[in-house]
Amino acid sequence: MGASLLDQVLAETLDPAYARAAEARAARAAEARAAGARAAGPGDAPPRRRRLGALAVAVTMALAGLLFSVTYHQAAARAAGQDEVRARLVEEIGTQSASTDDLAAELEDLRGRVADARDDALAASTVGRRAIDALEAAELAAGLDAVTGPGLLVTLADAEPDADADPVGGTDDDGSGDVRDGDLQLVVNALWSAGAEAVSINGQRLGPTTAIRFAGEAVLVDFRPVTNPYRVSAIGDPDELRARFLASPEVNALAVISETYGLRFEFAQEDELSVPAGGVPELRSAVPFAGTPAEAAAGGTGD
Repeated sequence: MGASLLDQVLAETLDPAYARAAEARAARAAEARAAGARAAGPGDAPPRRRRLGALAVAVTMALAGLLFSVTYHQAAARAAGQDEVRARLVEEIGTQSASTDDLAAELEDLRGRVADARDDALAASTVGRRAIDALEAAELAAGLDAVTGPGLLVTLADAEPDADADPVGGTDDDGSGDVRDGDLQLVVNALWSAGAEAVSINGQRLGPTTAIRFAGEAVLVDFRPVTNPYRVSAIGDPDELRARFLASPEVNALAVISETYGLRFEFAQEDELSVPAGGVPELRSAVPFAGTPAEAAAGGTGD
């Protein structure tokens, strides 16, 4: 009996009541875990967490759409404002150009009257008539006389606009398809080299000191804007002009530029072209002439 009691004490070191309570707690915990796994499903988040995630995604997408809409409308309003300012500037430029044209016409009329009075005074003598001839030659070289005759008409125009351009203004156009001052300079230099007697761009006469420049988005000829398309009129023998013009290196360079950027580059022989008179050049310096009137009429130096 004693040995049997000792064996029981060694085999059951924990009170049977405590053991049963521990087993019951373990069973309840296992049942709770099994019930939670069945409700959520394998690998799924709890339903409340899923609903909160979907709501956060919807709110984020709504805010992104609102931000995009506001940004787009602001860009459209800015573009519309820029177009309005540009339209007003164009209108103002047109008004001022018309006023300048009127003044230029009045100046041309007064210059004609002065020239007639001068010719009448000089025609009374042989020396005066020689002076008239010398003056006419100098005025023609300086581009002060209107010229009419056959010649070559060269047309340069910007590339056609891209149909896929964004109307709001978000375009990739960098202006490479626009005619630049350098392009017109190539044409004019080639025409002078080909033997042109008089040249104009969109009705603006070119003289020895005329500048062709690019300012902002406008081409200036003698500091007056000319617009696309650009028509260059050259007076001279049409056949000779055409042959020498096409053979010039400037035209070859311009042909490559035109092909690369899509510029319109055309030329045609014309039976009659009109080139207006140019402006009076600014007198920068003068010295007294020490010779006789006859030498002055002949262009002598008097030395």
